[in-house]
Amino acid sequence: MPQSGVISILILILCLPLAAQTIDVDITPSHSTNHFIPTETLGAGIDRIATKAIDPLLAEPALSKTLSAGWQTVSYRQNTELLVEAWHWNPEGTWSDPKGEGYFTGSVNLGKPIHFSYGYALPHRGFTRNDGTGNAGFSRLTDGDETTYWKSNPYLTKKFTGEPDAAHPQWVILDLWQAQKIETIRIAWAAPYATQYAVQFWTGDDPIKAATKGVWQSFPHGNITAGQGGNETIRLSAEPMPVRFVRIWMTESSNTCDSHGRTDPRNCVGYAIKELYLGTTTPDGLLHDLIRHTPDQEQTTTFCSSVDPWHGPADLPTRKQAQLGFDTFYRSGVTRGLPAMIPVALIYGTPEDAVAEIAYLKKGNYPISYIEMGEESDGQYMLPEDYGTLYLQWADALHRLDPTLKLGGPSFQGVNKDIEVWPDANGQSSWVRRFVIYLEAHHRMADLSFFSFEHYPLEPCKLSWASLYDEPELVTRIMQTWREDGLPAGTPLFITESNLASGASETYMDIFSGLWLADYIGSFLTAGGNGLYYFHYLPLPMEHGCNDSPGTFGMFTVNNNDQVQQPLPQFFASQLITSEWVQPGSAAHQVFPARADVDDGAGHALVTAYALERPDGQWSLLVVNRDQYFEHKVHIRFRDDATRKESYYEGEVSMSTFGRDQFNWHPARTVFLAHAEHHYDTPVQTEKDGHADPDGPALSLRVSAVKDTHFALPAASVTVFRGRIQ
Repeated sequence: MPQSGVISILILILCLPLAAQTIDVDITPSHSTNHFIPTETLGAGIDRIATKAIDPLLAEPALSKTLSAGWQTVSYRQNTELLVEAWHWNPEGTWSDPKGEGYFTGSVNLGKPIHFSYGYALPHRGFTRNDGTGNAGFSRLTDGDETTYWKSNPYLTKKFTGEPDAAHPQWVILDLWQAQKIETIRIAWAAPYATQYAVQFWTGDDPIKAATKGVWQSFPHGNITAGQGGNETIRLSAEPMPVRFVRIWMTESSNTCDSHGRTDPRNCVGYAIKELYLGTTTPDGLLHDLIRHTPDQEQTTTFCSSVDPWHGPADLPTRKQAQLGFDTFYRSGVTRGLPAMIPVALIYGTPEDAVAEIAYLKKGNYPISYIEMGEESDGQYMLPEDYGTLYLQWADALHRLDPTLKLGGPSFQGVNKDIEVWPDANGQSSWVRRFVIYLEAHHRMADLSFFSFEHYPLEPCKLSWASLYDEPELVTRIMQTWREDGLPAGTPLFITESNLASGASETYMDIFSGLWLADYIGSFLTAGGNGLYYFHYLPLPMEHGCNDSPGTFGMFTVNNNDQVQQPLPQFFASQLITSEWVQPGSAAHQVFPARADVDDGAGHALVTAYALERPDGQWSLLVVNRDQYFEHKVHIRFRDDATRKESYYEGEVSMSTFGRDQFNWHPARTVFLAHAEHHYDTPVQTEKDGHADPDGPALSLRVSAVKDTHFALPAASVTVFRGRIQ
């Protein structure tokens, strides 16, 4: 490495202490903010990936390189519910209908090891798109085909909830994209249909993204109390009204049976609609429809409250991507033999299938730490009471199997503020508060063993260096928000999936991503977080990312044969956190607050610090210099307010530093094509892949420290100090 790089991290014992700034560590025993065990707290997540990549990435040498990052417990992510799919965790199983379709329950028999598992599209889907599906699939509400239909989830009806159907209203929304003058709607009902419902318009801007900035108001003639099904044409108002969003709010069902017959009670509850038509009626009685009816993403956009998970073998869209089979997952070595967090499908699943899944794992003696119920219910626009009733139904079924299972959820998307939904009758709009109220009203808070959410704090494609300054406040504030919403103080908080932003870009390959990771983990643990999972554990290929730049969520670059090439900054930051800052193993660490007095003159902390008392008696500091260009010299002081004593590192101190002297990313070379050369090519093509030079490792030193030692933090770096204090 360059001589200047070595000089920049040397310990400087200065004659003038005032030239350096201070990191103060509060080691007062009563001021400890948290404690944790690395094998239970520092984890990583594995999601659905390309089928061809699974075997190479779980084989040597790729697996050893992945494990060398130091992450411990694993969270098995369930990607299928994001795409409105039913998850066949076991390809072997039984269908509810003897015809070989319906509701699928995986087999509990330990037969042929499960290698891959897949998601099946739902033919009764009512979403054109939502926060999980992207631009895949389409809604049956505006597909132009009255032989298809949307149907709501039967598990949200009185037969399964034990509550009146009006306690769990089901709804569909039409988005016309701009205000249009309308006064007539035609609903082509399937069975079952709504006998009581309201047709409403939204008075604000966007009811999906801004649920409290407007209200749903019924059209003058929009309240229907004796619906008859069939094709119902309703003159909503005397004159056309300019509206953009229209909602059908359904509160009582005919409980007639759908096209799948009477043998299964799930076929005879809820609501079903073949097609929606909306526009104006002329004096000759003709409805002039404004809706675009196509079986693709260009159809008029619809959203829905829920989807019936009924499907068949033909609904498997692809085998090119897969979830790891459970046998492969547990036997590959990626879990290190530790208990893993396991999901069950809830939003588009059945309780019988969830029980079969856990029974299979118990039968195979596969260790489970926690069970996460469903995936990103907020991204599926599910109201909290609907999630709550499904949660309790699944909890009842799973706890009959094993009362000791630790269940939790709701696995929120990565959000930085409270999740708001349309206010209830009491004016309450907080999703979490209403979920807690629902559990409390049913005397079931004890069934929530943990609260889970994801953390993707930064806005994709809009990352500046200053974005680094936001992380400690973002993660700390969202945890505080859940508590303010009424989540009990003793309920553990788990971030079950996390990275910079929800969209990859070349920022992930820059040193920026390593600094962010250190700040995030230090902040989360200092604020009292109980467990976190880095995403994505297995290496992933470059994806088409923000601003047409290539990016990856993984810790390595890989070639087209899924062979690991170079480590990325988050790999080295991971190693510093899991192997230097933390003492590897299953012994408890104590977390203490630390603060540096280095800022940029505008109130932004340029240096952040996170302190641990390790089981081996050493004091360990994770220090991030977020100054892009300048090193900072710091004096480290430990204070005990109870004894009013100050202490300092004394004797040998281990230092490990990772910064720009150790890693420099050289971006890919790309070209723009005005028109694609091949079908479905993207307009920006990569001609030469990006690469790192140098590409690590972190620099490690051992130095002798005394009271007046000052330490140099290189620009844009993560440093771990570890030693004993006097």
